[in-house]
Amino acid sequence: MKYLKGTKINSIVNGLCPVCQKESMYTESNPYILSKVLKMEERCGHCNTKYKIEPSFFFGAMYVSYPVGIAFASATFVLCYLVLNINILTSFFIICAVLLLALPIIIRISRNIWINFFMHYGKPKNKVH
Repeated sequence: MKYLKGTKINSIVNGLCPVCQKESMYTESNPYILSKVLKMEERCGHCNTKYKIEPSFFFGAMYVSYPVGIAFASATFVLCYLVLNINILTSFFIICAVLLLALPIIIRISRNIWINFFMHYGKPKNKVH
């Protein structure tokens, strides 16, 4: 995925620092360790970018999580109902299961999208000298 270096997609998908994209923003790379799904580094170890721009910064990620969840549900619906011809009630239960199982991923992707709205590759704003 070196061809994506410097793009927001690289930072969002991999959970990398949005400024340098050299290391993960999260203390634990596995989102399914639920006690650590929201634990983030305070700053990037490479470029010193501060991730929490202000207190409660990531509450805005809740607004992003809704369309991300809709995308997961829609993809599941298309696969189950339209491609595999599973009946609508069973498809509904499969969608519920997928959303429940994908919740840690949805949370992280939402946070990654949210921080990438405010920070850009190669432009550190919160550097401390």
